Amino acid sequence: MKFRVVIAYDEVAKAYSAVCPELPGCASAGDTVLEAKLNIREAIELYLQPADIEIPANATLDEVTIG
Repeated sequence: MKFRVVIAYDEVAKAYSAVCPELPGCASAGDTVLEAKLNIREAIELYLQPADIEIPANATLDEVTIG
């Protein structure tokens, strides 16, 4: 699966910011473009990890594969 990533240099922080628009709040940064790309990749992987959830007794849990 591919995600779009917006990378921009921040003059104040003197670093590159990286944001994934499709995943609200998923952002990272790095001192170089390459570091920002590697860091946002890790952020996306962490963002997409399943969380522990409680489901009601009358519900079932299933999975869907995309891509």
